[in-house]
Amino acid sequence: MAEKHAADVRWEIDRIEYALSGIGHPALVLKGGAYVLAELPTARGRIFGDVDIMVPKGRLEEVEKILFGHGWMTTHHNAYDQRYYRQWMHELPPLRHMRRRTVLDVHHAILPETARIHPEPARLWAAAVAIAGHPGLKVLAPVDMVLHGAAHLFHDGELEHGLRDLVDLDGLLRHFGGDVAFWSRLVPRAVELGLTRPLYYALRYTTTILATPVPGPVMADATVGRPGALLAPIMDALFSRALAPDHPSCTSRLTAVARWLLYVRAHYLRMPLHLLIPHLVRKAIGNRRVRRTRPDHLTARNP
Repeated sequence: MAEKHAADVRWEIDRIEYALSGIGHPALVLKGGAYVLAELPTARGRIFGDVDIMVPKGRLEEVEKILFGHGWMTTHHNAYDQRYYRQWMHELPPLRHMRRRTVLDVHHAILPETARIHPEPARLWAAAVAIAGHPGLKVLAPVDMVLHGAAHLFHDGELEHGLRDLVDLDGLLRHFGGDVAFWSRLVPRAVELGLTRPLYYALRYTTTILATPVPGPVMADATVGRPGALLAPIMDALFSRALAPDHPSCTSRLTAVARWLLYVRAHYLRMPLHLLIPHLVRKAIGNRRVRRTRPDHLTARNP
């Protein structure tokens, strides 16, 4: 099943590359798709539901029109959702292919422009790595791939798959860590991109939960991103519960509370309060309406 999934992902990436071959600029494949494309060990057996790419913000409208012409259509027709993605987020509303039913997320940055931390995309593009046999595609440089994984996990409020994403980070660190130069670049690059806090969390929880081998000097340098003395134990309590497997045998009411608090935190990191409060109220009302109008078996995983 894993091999079939990987083959399907490669075909989907091939179709994306073909569709965008005329824009004169490569697309950057992110996350799981990048692991498959670059044939990284962490891709083995990994299952994921969509493909993520990044293109320059100035080409976003052109790319969207081309993808529409090749069968991808938007999945969010609500006017508020469209404005939420296009005005505040770092990506288009998710696209679904009409025939293959696959989902594509098109980003122009790795974090929203409204977020407190917003790495400059040009810095990521400058270090991006070409992939043999795919002239229209690139992936992030090894250090940036780790930092993006950290930013995604520790700035995202959907932590039901948090352990999977942590395992991804463990696999990337173990694989790239064979190069001594990787470790010497990791913390300085996090400082350059403003990602010292997510890197600190990534190293702390991969080492404590998965025993990831991280050199002592790197751990010491990474403490530049450590939260304050009062906040650190709170975050440990929240993440130690939220990163547990999403299974009844590993969760409790405290797990649900931890994930809810981290969900609110993620939105707080993404949006200023004058946007955040109305957005959370609107989402809460929308979710309640969905639960009232749909059968129970369809609302169990409603975001």
